[in-house]
Amino acid sequence: MASADRLDLVVVRHGLTAWNREQRYQGQRDIPLLLPDALEGMDRLRDKLAGERFDAVYCSDLTRCRQTLAHVLDVDSTPAEPRLDARLRELDFGAYEGKCYVELKDEPLYRAWIDTRGEQPPPGGESTANLRQRLDTWLADLFRAAEAEGHRRILAVSHGGVIRELRRRFEAIDFWDGSVGQAQGRQLTFTHQRGDWLCSSSSAVPVPASVMS
Repeated sequence: MASADRLDLVVVRHGLTAWNREQRYQGQRDIPLLLPDALEGMDRLRDKLAGERFDAVYCSDLTRCRQTLAHVLDVDSTPAEPRLDARLRELDFGAYEGKCYVELKDEPLYRAWIDTRGEQPPPGGESTANLRQRLDTWLADLFRAAEAEGHRRILAVSHGGVIRELRRRFEAIDFWDGSVGQAQGRQLTFTHQRGDWLCSSSSAVPVPASVMS
């Protein structure tokens, strides 16, 4: 199969959970979706993806992402089984998991974590440098497979921190500015130039109603 010279990567965040609603850090806790409350957002995402064909599908192995994928993906839209990958997990927030801002805001270590954009890891947790490293290996494998198998369009279901890092990297924005809502994400378009994959555009998925009106 011929190698791809353009690749669209649609990366979306999982649907709503109880801890999202309570504004608690989830990290790598295996929290399920909050049903039926999560359905409204996931239905919008499913409608956006309806009729699209994906050459490959990747998904964090945590339950909330697997549930989201099962809801939004038409099984006839991809020729291959989804690839579950722990490298797409959320940041490990360590001691902050299960807690919310009001419980942490006066702690010096928490303020340092915020001020350093996660470069100083939370107690017992993971730094954003660690996140970059595991996403480096995932992206390298994704691009290698795209070249070998001729992938043109890929879907990935992941977490807020992963999408923040991808936006920081490919949109050149601050890590904390790259947030997306539940069951929302970005489409990143890459072109293969001089042996490397370069991001040429990024857009919201689904497109906000205010943009469409």
